[in-house]
Amino acid sequence: MSLTVLAVDDSRTMRDMLELALKDAGFTLHLAEDGVHGLEVLAGIAPDAIISDINMPRLDGFGFIEAVRAQPRHRATPILVLTTENAPELKARARAAGATGWIVKPFDPPKLVKALHMVAG
Repeated sequence: MSLTVLAVDDSRTMRDMLELALKDAGFTLHLAEDGVHGLEVLAGIAPDAIISDINMPRLDGFGFIEAVRAQPRHRATPILVLTTENAPELKARARAAGATGWIVKPFDPPKLVKALHMVAG
């Protein structure tokens, strides 16, 4: 089963790594450079899951997650936070904003694929 994923990260390297890991696993991947761009891309697709960084220009991950959750059609879309941050208070803030899960960079591609299948499958 092919899943559609929106990945939002301001790092070109991270977007490239996600593309490599997820396309090889058969995912359809849409990429965005920050939260504002993520919302623009989201308007045209219906992803099975969303991956978002926290620290981004224009609109950070918390604001992006809140904006996604404010849209009725995305209230239940799983959102995984993918970040270098590991502080418990940031995890709590992400959960409060509506995040489904938290993955610390650098990520392990098979584990990320498994996590996406678990939340979206």
